[in-house]
Amino acid sequence: MTMAETDVGPKLKLALVGCGGIARAHWRGIKYHAPRIEVTAVVDTVRASADAMSERIGAPAFYSLESALAEGDFDAVDIMLPHDLHEEAALACFEAGQHVCLEKPMAHTLASCERILEAASKVDTVFFIAEQAQYWPDVIEAARLIGEGAIGEVLSARSVFYDVLAVGPDDPKPWRFFAERSGGGISIDGGAHWIRPMRMLLGEIDEVIAETRAHTPRREGESVALALFRFESGVVASFEAVEYEGAIGPVQDLRVTGTHGELVSVRGRDGGMTLYNPEHPDGLRVADGFPGRADAYGFELHDFSLVVLDGKAPEATPAHSLGEFRTAQAMYRSAESKRWEKVWD
Repeated sequence: MTMAETDVGPKLKLALVGCGGIARAHWRGIKYHAPRIEVTAVVDTVRASADAMSERIGAPAFYSLESALAEGDFDAVDIMLPHDLHEEAALACFEAGQHVCLEKPMAHTLASCERILEAASKVDTVFFIAEQAQYWPDVIEAARLIGEGAIGEVLSARSVFYDVLAVGPDDPKPWRFFAERSGGGISIDGGAHWIRPMRMLLGEIDEVIAETRAHTPRREGESVALALFRFESGVVASFEAVEYEGAIGPVQDLRVTGTHGELVSVRGRDGGMTLYNPEHPDGLRVADGFPGRADAYGFELHDFSLVVLDGKAPEATPAHSLGEFRTAQAMYRSAESKRWEKVWD
């Protein structure tokens, strides 16, 4: 591996593969929170997108992954493509000897995910799934407090995701609106970021029962999902995901209730996590929400760099990331069967 020495230690040369909106979030995270990453290439088949990112970062632009792998100067890739393109891109990068950071979900079908995992097991480079919720500081603090018994034994929880519709009626149909490309609807996409925190706080999900509805014009997957999750511990939690237009009121996007108190997260730029228990009956603010969640893109990529450069264990394995995908798929089966469906069967 070729690495430039800096005052923070060796740096990882990284290519951004896909230059859409999520790439801008990843670049901001790298710039401010991943000091051991140097972006040395940007890749997009849309020339205008690649050129714009190249100008923003100061890294060479490539217009195909093939040309980047053949001519670029990097040792790792950050793949941010439509879900149905993940497998082809990841396998090409494995074959080229690249370390791979792949934006969640791993792929658009479970079969594709399994092929990616199989290919990753045959190479000696790092494979890493980028799930920023794993690094949300407020959820990490909530997990610590629950572990210390701050709210007693957990009885129930609720997770809520409201996503503003950013597509106009005259805009081209986004790739996310094609179920065969995305793998589903809101639950498998943005909703996964609100499933991961519940797994971090409550353990593994055993089974689900759900109802879904499609109300967003032209979207093939669900735009409303309501579900109950039964965890292996026996705790039952609710999950709600809604794609909306217009204004909404205050939203408690995460609430965990125990025998002695609660942890409540309120969304928004001024939101945060508050602890309620006998010692703090009026509530104690224990973590901010929005800043840390926005910065989590950088935290996850910094973790990736440490896994590659220092041999650190990742905060979560690629196989673990299948939990959100499998949960969403179980929700879809439940919406059809009208009964509880197992997540891991």
